[in-house]
Amino acid sequence: MKQILIIGATSAIANACARLWASQGAVFFLVARNAEKLAQTAADLSSRGAGTVHTYAMDVTHLEAHVAMLSACQEALGRIDIALVAHGTLPDQAACEQDAALALREFNLNATATVGLLTQLANQLESQRGGTLAVITSVAGDRGRPSNYLYGSAKAAVSAFCEGLRARLFKVGVHLIDIRPGFVATPMTQGLPLPALLVAQPEVVAKGILAGIERQTNVLYTPAFWTVIMWVVRSIPSVVFKRMSL
Repeated sequence: MKQILIIGATSAIANACARLWASQGAVFFLVARNAEKLAQTAADLSSRGAGTVHTYAMDVTHLEAHVAMLSACQEALGRIDIALVAHGTLPDQAACEQDAALALREFNLNATATVGLLTQLANQLESQRGGTLAVITSVAGDRGRPSNYLYGSAKAAVSAFCEGLRARLFKVGVHLIDIRPGFVATPMTQGLPLPALLVAQPEVVAKGILAGIERQTNVLYTPAFWTVIMWVVRSIPSVVFKRMSL
């Protein structure tokens, strides 16, 4: 029976993963900002076969709250087999270009808060000498595109942090997987002019994430065709890339 911590548990992708784990009888410690949505998520998972489901309301940008949350998680679960970090927002790029304070708030939510959580989680899993740390970043972090470079830079920062952290944790028996989804049909992307053929459902992405965790993949592009797409995007010379509208 897996003991699973999910931060950002009410997000579409995290919820789809949790439903799959619930069918396996997993025990959960769910963290999100909205207590009402957390309670609804917990009830849904219990109805799908989950073991005990603990909930904890926390705003991830309150860095001083991370230690207390992890202490409560350790008391509830004892051991963390999988920690999934799945919180985040998709900022309005144009608004961030005009408002430096907004840009920093969005960067702090998508990068700084994540780095803080990963640091605390890494120490916890290292003390256990085992477990998996799964982090949802984005294909947007592979290259700074003009349409969303604030978001992309935050995800790139997390991915670079994860690469070093993975090497550190490998030596103590802990695995870290950097999960880079492409376009996913979630409330966060609703209304955006995305190419329909490239938009995946959260359930499809979730199946890929669970498979990647089981395989101990280092970097997971999901769905898999994004591996090729992002190879092409990364290969475009800068002299050409800066003239493109991506």
